Amino acid sequence: MPGILGKKIGMTSVFNAEGNLVPVTVIQAAPSKIISVKKQEKDGYAAVVVGYGEKKEKNISKPVLGQFKKSNLSPFRMIKEFKGFDSNSAKVGDEIKVDIFKEGDTIKVRGKSKGKGFQGVMKRHNFGGVGGTTHGQSDRLRAPGSIGSSSYPSRVFKGQRMAGRKGFDNVTIRNLKVIKVIPEENLIMVKGAVPGSINSIVELIKL
Repeated sequence: MPGILGKKIGMTSVFNAEGNLVPVTVIQAAPSKIISVKKQEKDGYAAVVVGYGEKKEKNISKPVLGQFKKSNLSPFRMIKEFKGFDSNSAKVGDEIKVDIFKEGDTIKVRGKSKGKGFQGVMKRHNFGGVGGTTHGQSDRLRAPGSIGSSSYPSRVFKGQRMAGRKGFDNVTIRNLKVIKVIPEENLIMVKGAVPGSINSIVELIKL
């Protein structure tokens, strides 16, 4: 389905037509440029490759930079592929603006969740802990406890819930409603929360 890339600005609330206060996430979907066009007869499917944001040339590998120079475009921070556009009329360098959405549309938003760093089992997997200072455990209240078996099978099973890195995962929130679109400022307001921290890039895809 058609979509666009945008930057998460933050959350606020607006009044709808019924006078109810609705929490919304504000996303700045500045015009995204088409980098290349995939066509059915050549690539086996129809889609457009879209770029968003600016990136310095020194931070891009030479093969990728060569693709941008071939299309006479400056490097982009994020590149994504969207289906649902008319690949016959789409051209390299064309802009996709926020006005592809309108109020009342249902969309899905995809982004990276906030990174929490290395966390223990209580925060990462909601372990309950010992629950008291019994059995002489004066300093083991947040410990995971036993993780292995006895002499058989003498190993730790794969998938055991343990401490590790939490967050910064791909998260998709579906069936979000577009509350307001401001084309002149490239802003779109979506009901509810979307994944990612402020200033992170998200995908908005029409359902």
